[in-house]
Amino acid sequence: MDIWNYLEYGAWALSIFFAARMLIDLARVDSTYDNELLTSSREGELELTQEKHEL
Repeated sequence: MDIWNYLEYGAWALSIFFAARMLIDLARVDSTYDNELLTSSREGELELTQEKHEL
């Protein structure tokens, strides 16, 4: 096997690792925080009230 095969297997291993990390993080965030909090836009509303656009 040449270097490209090793790099290909390494890339597949990294993609599987990152996919597993994302699924674990998804489960942890979903079990830690309420869905209402995760979908709220309170920060955006605060930023909009603080900005004043004058022409």
